[in-house]
Amino acid sequence: MFLSKIDWAPSETLFKIGSFGIHYYSLMFIIAFGLGYYIMKKIFDQEKIPLEHLESLFVYMIISILLGARLGDVFFYSWDYYQDHLIEILLPIRDTPTGYTFTGFRGLASHGAVIGSLLGLYLYRRKFKLKSLTWVLDRVVVPASLGAFFVRIGNFFNSEIVGEYTNSNFGVVFLNRGENAARHPAQLYEAIGYLILFFLLRQIYKSAKKDKPGFLVGVFFTSMFIIRFLVEFLKESQGGFETYLPILSTGQWLSIPLVLFGIYLMVRKTNTETSEA
Repeated sequence: MFLSKIDWAPSETLFKIGSFGIHYYSLMFIIAFGLGYYIMKKIFDQEKIPLEHLESLFVYMIISILLGARLGDVFFYSWDYYQDHLIEILLPIRDTPTGYTFTGFRGLASHGAVIGSLLGLYLYRRKFKLKSLTWVLDRVVVPASLGAFFVRIGNFFNSEIVGEYTNSNFGVVFLNRGENAARHPAQLYEAIGYLILFFLLRQIYKSAKKDKPGFLVGVFFTSMFIIRFLVEFLKESQGGFETYLPILSTGQWLSIPLVLFGIYLMVRKTNTETSEA
């Protein structure tokens, strides 16, 4: 990707007013949700679904994704810290030697976001009885893959979730971390993979395959978490329970069941889409 190393030291903040600022990471989430709403609106229009269902779906998705991602980071990666700082789990603050400081919401885990969104969509489907759960999932994963692309771009701006050192002149030097050696830009590797997945899912949605319930979400789970599994080999450890299972990283262990679930959804036999409770 890079012919020579690139020095990377962006400001994490787009603009700041007093102690309040808009971070690029937050901006990427806003763009992800905004584009997600736009894509789902086109899908609802095309399939003649009343848009009032979309408004509710949007609210359920925002809450479930952010809450799931936050709790995923807490319990999968950072419980050793948060067990002594419970107030920081759901508040955008950080305990410092001079007191609590506003940090914005940091520390979000993609596996937690998936679990949270599945639960949120289940509750949404239970309340609004819109088609079936698999019907909703098969549509939501199209913008979700694009949203994952923007989240990893946000990680790149924050110089976080970095790759291991390349031990060569290839890669990115994350100057904000006080470094002078090049690392693999693992965030960009994942981002490019998710962007390709978005175009793949969009193309499948336009084909007859969208009529097989669960097929798109199966492709989503299988592809996204194979990408995640492979990039993890180049990432610096993020901690978690890999201390007790050192063969693979925490991200890889969490990805395996989702890949298997995705394969099951793709190969299972379905005749017609049935209503789900």
